[in-house]
Amino acid sequence: MTLLTTLVAILPLALSVAAQGGGQTCGANKLCPSSAPCCSEYGFCGTGNFCLGGCNPLWSNKLDSCRPNPVCKDATYTFTDTSRIWPNATTFDGNSTAYDWVLESGNILSTGTDIQLLLTEKNGGSKISLTKYLHYGTVTARMKTGMWKGVVTAFITMSNVRDEIDWEWPGAVTTEAQTNYFWMGVVPDYSVNHGGTTKDLSNTFENYHDYTIDWQQDTLKFLIDGKEVRSVDRASTANAAANGRTEYPTTPSRIQISLWPAGIPGSGQGTIDWAGGMIDWSDPYYAANGHFLTSVQSVSVKCADTASLPPGTQSYVYGANDTNAIPTVGYSNSTGVTNAGSRAAPMQSGLVSMAMFLGAIGGFAALVL
Repeated sequence: MTLLTTLVAILPLALSVAAQGGGQTCGANKLCPSSAPCCSEYGFCGTGNFCLGGCNPLWSNKLDSCRPNPVCKDATYTFTDTSRIWPNATTFDGNSTAYDWVLESGNILSTGTDIQLLLTEKNGGSKISLTKYLHYGTVTARMKTGMWKGVVTAFITMSNVRDEIDWEWPGAVTTEAQTNYFWMGVVPDYSVNHGGTTKDLSNTFENYHDYTIDWQQDTLKFLIDGKEVRSVDRASTANAAANGRTEYPTTPSRIQISLWPAGIPGSGQGTIDWAGGMIDWSDPYYAANGHFLTSVQSVSVKCADTASLPPGTQSYVYGANDTNAIPTVGYSNSTGVTNAGSRAAPMQSGLVSMAMFLGAIGGFAALVL
C-alpha cells in the first residue's frame, strides 16, 4: 500500500490564501481585486492555483480572470496506483494532460486495486477532483461508502458557478443512497425538495456498487448497478416565482469524490442530524486503523457534447451574462495551464447564450464539501 497526502486542510489553506491573495474573501457582491483576481471555490481571492478548478468567474475580478476549463474526454479511470493523481492542489499548474485527478485535501491510500479516501480527526476529510470538465454526459463511479455516524461519502459533479449533482451517503446507513441537484448557488426554500432516497441496497460499505449520473440536456437520471432509480426532467425544474426559469444544472462541471466530517462541532444541527449525529472518534474501527475511509475502484466518463465542439477546442470559457443574468459559455483553443500565458480569446462560433445553446438556464447552490 502507498499513501498519497496533501495538506490542504483549513490551516494550510488559510496560509496559502494569505500568501497569494491577502486572505480577502469574495462573493456575489464582492469581486476580487486586480491584484488577486481569482475567486477560488472556497471563496478567497488569489492567483496561481486559485484561478484553476473551481474558480468562480462571476465573483472574480473579471469573467476571464479564471483559467479556461479543460474539455471532457471519454475515459475509464482505474485506480491501481496514484500516478495520475497530482498530490497537492496548491501546487497544481492545471495540466490536465499530465494528470487526470488532483487531491484537493486530505490523504489517499492506494491498495493496488483501488484508492481509499481517508478521514482522520486532524485532516478534515479527503477530496479528489477530475482535472477535466464534463458538459453533459454519463459518469459512473464504482465504489464503496463509509459506515459511521457523522461521516459523509459523496460522488458529485460541481461547476465553477455552483451547479451541482450529487450522490451522497450520510452517516451509518449502509442500505440507502441519496441523490440531489442544485442550481447556481441558490439554495431552495424548505418547501422545495430536490433530493431523493433509494433504499434496500446491499451493504454499501462491504460491497462495490456502480453509481451513475446520466446528465443530459433535458433529463437527469440516477442509476445503481445499471438500473435507473430516479429521473428528473428539466421542464419540471421551472420556478414559477422566477418567471418560469428552469433551475437545472447546465454549466461545465468537475467530477469530485470525497469523504467529509459532517458530525463535528461547528456544523449546523440540521447537517449533524442528517449525517447521523456526531462522529465517534473512539469507534473501534477508528481506534484500530487510525482513520475512516471510502474506497473507489474506477470512474468511467462518457462525454455528451465533444463531438459537436468546434475544431481545435481545448477548453470551456465564460462570457458575459445573457438577458436572464446567466453567464454564457463558449469554447477556447487555450489550455488551462497557469504558466501558459494569457488566455486565448474565445472561439467565436462557441460563445453562445446558455438559453440558446442548451434551451435551458442553469446553476446550483447548497452543500459545500
